[in-house]
Amino acid sequence: MLLSVGIRVTGKRANGIAFEEKSCTLVVNAHGALIQLKETVNPGDDLVVRNLKTEEELSCKVVDSSPGANGLREVGIEFVTPDPRFWRVTFPPADWTTRSPEAKRIATTPAAKPRGSTQSTVKKS
Repeated sequence: MLLSVGIRVTGKRANGIAFEEKSCTLVVNAHGALIQLKETVNPGDDLVVRNLKTEEELSCKVVDSSPGANGLREVGIEFVTPDPRFWRVTFPPADWTTRSPEAKRIATTPAAKPRGSTQSTVKKS
């Protein structure tokens, strides 16, 4: 799910020195997120992510890190223990499809005139 959530990420660099960086998510799911970082991290690195809105923290691992926009890295993280409530959104069940009864139906009727439309039909002779 595309969702920007303010986060604080902490971890250790390869030389053992701790770092802390404020950032945000690009994409979230029950198992982790895609985030942006200035800090260089590598797959397998341990991080702690704090949700700035709720102040909750979760341990996670870096699963992917690649160059992104504006000099920031796009980093895929995976929670050590999946937590669908961490981002405070409701994810659909694993067996959900567009044919599920809860799925919204798309109207197939012709588009209606916009509200407040003053356009009228003039008959030509």
